[in-house]
Amino acid sequence: MAGDMWEPLPSFKAYDVRGRVPDDLDEDIAYWTAKALVLLAEPRRVVIGRDMRLSGPNLQEAFCKGLREQGVDVVDLGLVGTEQVYHATFHLDAGAGVMITASHNPADYNGMKFVREQGIPISGDTGLVDMGAWVAQAVAGSGPLRDMTASTQYGDYAFMDLSTAYIEHLLGYVELNELRPLRIVANGGDGMAGPVLELLRGHLPLEFLPMHWRPDGSFPRGVPNPLLPENRAATSQAVLAAGADLGIAWDGDFDRCFFFDEKGAFVEGYYLVGLLAQEALRGRKGGRIIHDPRLIWNTVEMVRDAGGIPIMNKSGHAFIKERMRREDALYGGEMSAHHYFRDFSYCDSGMIPWLLVTLLMSRSGQTLSEMVRERQERFPISGEINLELPDAAAALAGLKASLAPDALSVNEMDGVSLEFERWRVNVRSSNTEPVVRVNLETRGDRSLLEEKTEEVLYILRGEE
Repeated sequence: MAGDMWEPLPSFKAYDVRGRVPDDLDEDIAYWTAKALVLLAEPRRVVIGRDMRLSGPNLQEAFCKGLREQGVDVVDLGLVGTEQVYHATFHLDAGAGVMITASHNPADYNGMKFVREQGIPISGDTGLVDMGAWVAQAVAGSGPLRDMTASTQYGDYAFMDLSTAYIEHLLGYVELNELRPLRIVANGGDGMAGPVLELLRGHLPLEFLPMHWRPDGSFPRGVPNPLLPENRAATSQAVLAAGADLGIAWDGDFDRCFFFDEKGAFVEGYYLVGLLAQEALRGRKGGRIIHDPRLIWNTVEMVRDAGGIPIMNKSGHAFIKERMRREDALYGGEMSAHHYFRDFSYCDSGMIPWLLVTLLMSRSGQTLSEMVRERQERFPISGEINLELPDAAAALAGLKASLAPDALSVNEMDGVSLEFERWRVNVRSSNTEPVVRVNLETRGDRSLLEEKTEEVLYILRGEE
């Protein structure tokens, strides 16, 4: 339907809209994107929320105008995290949900994430490409969005605070009487996690040590991305200074959470996937677990040990959610700290994972470092390495040509994955940034990990 002559606007990515404001995304684009959503999904009611970014109110106003002109009713959640839009969409049985956010990108960026009814994602494979092409045409003055007839009945607008229902849903994942009074450094990163933590703390027997819980779209402490090594020190130092049991940090829209053990050490998201998969499978053997292709050996082993069925799927929140729903999977996890739950309408959450981790720590009496140490030794990893390369496609092809002859298997589901007897590597181009992401793991051999990491980087840089 989009027309062969029109490419989507550059701000339309593989599974969301994201770009610099106003260069790549402005009120006009937001207005036409709302109409594109109506054309694609035909919703009667749309839930909308935004994070703390300073450009959010204007983009939301323009988006709501586009919806209401088409007779669509709008439920405004106000300032929320992404998963609160997901929750409201399935809780209210709305036709679609929109979150205005650029997650962990710099302050001058913004974007939009879309879901259909029941939180079903809209991605490049399920309509986002069409939406982007329609918007490109409309901005240029033509196309199907320009031909849409405005409704004779302007859509209703209602502000709705669903935080009570959302908090009740979150608390349903833990047995409160099993939780120990753990001391937790909680770094909200000037994003939207803080207000939710403030609501939760009154219900939990946990001691929170708050850091940066007040949302601030100017990002006075830099981009809210705890995955960046330079952003980890503050949480780590706070854990050590307080003698805390655990540290947790969130990105701007809190769809991801990151863990620090009692020693202040950052715990890679990869090792959390296996832990949460086993908890999901407790009492539900035979359940399916979705995981991404970047690092897999630890997850596969832990899932099988717990009686589950591991299923590998392409990275990216829209792709994982689509596969979760298709397989009726109990849980899905990505090493990038996205965690998905069947009971959360197959959507990702940055709150449910840490609640479950505190439950696991309470039940076992173990520290987080004790819970993951054996897995870290069994499957050491390189940590994600980001390379800026002039020709990513050529670099991936060169790596495959160099290593594939000796590989036990080659998989191109997402980038290139090459598996050998004692080590494995995945290299993929990012969907959101102009970089190539490299991940290696070995079977208990750190010296081999260092050797193969150096070799892979050497080949990718064309230094072979």
